[in-house]
Amino acid sequence: MRHAAIKKSRVELIDIARGIALLAMAVYHFGWDLELFGYMEPGTAVTGGWRLFARSIATSFLFLVGVSLFLAHAKGVRWPPFLKRLAMVIVAAAAITAATWAIFPSGFIFFGILHHIALASLLGLLFLHLPVWLVLAIAAGTVALPYYFSALIFDNPVLWWVGLSTFRPHSNDYVPLFPWFGAVLAGIAAGRLARDSGLLDRMALVRTGNWSAPLRLAGQHSLAFYLLHQPVLIACVWAVSQVFPPALATTEARFVNACTRQCSETRDAAFCKAYCDCFTEVLRSENRLESVMSARSDARNESRLSEIASECTMTAETGAIMQERDGTNERP
Repeated sequence: MRHAAIKKSRVELIDIARGIALLAMAVYHFGWDLELFGYMEPGTAVTGGWRLFARSIATSFLFLVGVSLFLAHAKGVRWPPFLKRLAMVIVAAAAITAATWAIFPSGFIFFGILHHIALASLLGLLFLHLPVWLVLAIAAGTVALPYYFSALIFDNPVLWWVGLSTFRPHSNDYVPLFPWFGAVLAGIAAGRLARDSGLLDRMALVRTGNWSAPLRLAGQHSLAFYLLHQPVLIACVWAVSQVFPPALATTEARFVNACTRQCSETRDAAFCKAYCDCFTEVLRSENRLESVMSARSDARNESRLSEIASECTMTAETGAIMQERDGTNERP
């Protein structure tokens, strides 16, 4: 009987995939903690391979949210378990916001992965029975939209969760509706394709053995793992720092290194030097360096930092144009 295997038990492969995503997330957060305590250069966790790693983790995790949503409610929304799970996620998201507000007021998590999962779980119900091609088309549009459209109205902090502001709000975990809901929609479409093709039935019959037990356990209790792993990791790094404290550079040097590392992701070395020198000078003159690097900056300063970034971008670009013009004039 079709889908009978799915009815009998959980799909172990999906639990394992979720467990692997959680493990990868823990590895990334461990790197973030090392940077927080000064064992890695500022900006390391948000640039280069670490940045790609973080985005891959978030994409896979939200994709699996979409798959699980489809598997659980494709034949009709089971409201009691759905609302119970939703309430747990909302409470956990609120706890994350409160905790990070107390510890990192300038970068507190106001719409992170859990906030997104709560909203995506509700919105995803609207897409469970749409044609697969339409769900995939909407997913593609959701991913593409923020790269081609932004508006000043979304600069209002009340609308930062949408993801269409003209600048990226500062947060230690920012997973707005656009473009990330696209990964959830892709998961919903994949779940339906797997079910209709019979792949899901075959996956449900696979038994992986004892080696996968830790991953399956984590995958089955993903919310608990998410809430507990970071406090444990931070406590471990803190304990090590009491015995082997890191050698910290000056605040200005740390900012310049972080700025240069992040800028070099998209611009050349000459531009980044001019841009970061300008940014550093303005922050120093306004006495903001310490607050920016210590995460004590008031959230209201975000608009000023955005203005400084725009001003210094213009300064650096003007300098590059002048330098190129001077070089052209000097040619024989």
